[in-house]
Amino acid sequence: MRVAFLVAPEGAEQIELTAPWEAVEQAGGTPVLLSTRGEAVQAFDHLDRADTFPVDQLVSQADPTRFDGLVLPGGVANPDLLRTDKNAVGFVRGFFDAGLPVAAICHAPWTLIEADVVRGRTLTSYPSLRTDIRNAGGTWVDEQVKVCGAGGNKLITSRRPDDLQAFDNALLAEFAAGG
Repeated sequence: MRVAFLVAPEGAEQIELTAPWEAVEQAGGTPVLLSTRGEAVQAFDHLDRADTFPVDQLVSQADPTRFDGLVLPGGVANPDLLRTDKNAVGFVRGFFDAGLPVAAICHAPWTLIEADVVRGRTLTSYPSLRTDIRNAGGTWVDEQVKVCGAGGNKLITSRRPDDLQAFDNALLAEFAAGG
């Protein structure tokens, strides 16, 4: 199981990156950190700088079909930066086009909205994205984890760091099953 983790050069919520990353490793998978630029990304603990992590590959050079799934960590700044990068948005859309599973937590659905892949889907997120998801044609629910198979792939979403255990379990199940 080879899993892409896409984050902006700064702003990803550290625990939303590290917890799923560790879950993938513990399941015997290979996590791969992608970003839009740079050799390392700066993670955050809410609004405070946390650790840095080395980038394995630039998203502009990555092919979604070389992965078994995609994880989009949250953080307020992270998806806001990703949704302004055409390579990041195209990479995300590529997973949906290829029918591959995608997992997004907290504010990460902003990138999904920009990729125009939430229409007709049911998902959850941090509550402040509720209106954005509805305006993009999705149905928002307040659940710990939501797995939606309404499109050509599985979309796994969660609301916040408190939901990480359920999020990790759901994404591992879907990624291992091939979405």
